[in-house]
Amino acid sequence: MIQLFLTGLSLSMDAFAASVCEGLSDNKKGVSRALVVGLFFGGFQALMPALGYFLGTSFLEYIEAFDHWLAFGLLCLIGLNMIREAFKNEGDSCPLKPRSYAQLLVMAVATSIDALAVGITFAIDGVDILKAAAVIGVTTFVLSFIGVAFGKKIGSKFEKGASVAGGIILVAIGTKILIEHLTA
Repeated sequence: MIQLFLTGLSLSMDAFAASVCEGLSDNKKGVSRALVVGLFFGGFQALMPALGYFLGTSFLEYIEAFDHWLAFGLLCLIGLNMIREAFKNEGDSCPLKPRSYAQLLVMAVATSIDALAVGITFAIDGVDILKAAAVIGVTTFVLSFIGVAFGKKIGSKFEKGASVAGGIILVAIGTKILIEHLTA
């Protein structure tokens, strides 16, 4: 359960950053907007690992011999990309502020693509996908809701640190999966 929560926390960092951006905008809708943002991001973060899981189980028999390397590679790639992106955007830390529902939908899909890849690793590792999707979705919903409020109050001061921490956690989980499979 702790690993699922840490995975959910890591995957929600992009959504948290986008939610902070929403909070930085001049939007005056407050709690209702925070709920909508949380539902969009949380919903897609729950949906994408489930989709990845079902894709992964479809191909599991073909990748079983190297599945641990695939999980390690995917999680490290996602984690290192999160860290790189945190340092890449030095200027405007919120280049796209999701103001319309269409923009919010695009941001929700974009921030949940990494969850699709994690869902594939869940299939490889035999994780209970319903529990995993629920934990990831709820964690993302809560952090996205908080992110909107946080953005309104404090701004983007901690956005880079959150992305770096999320990336490190995903790399650590990928390394743990690889070590477990190599020592089994």
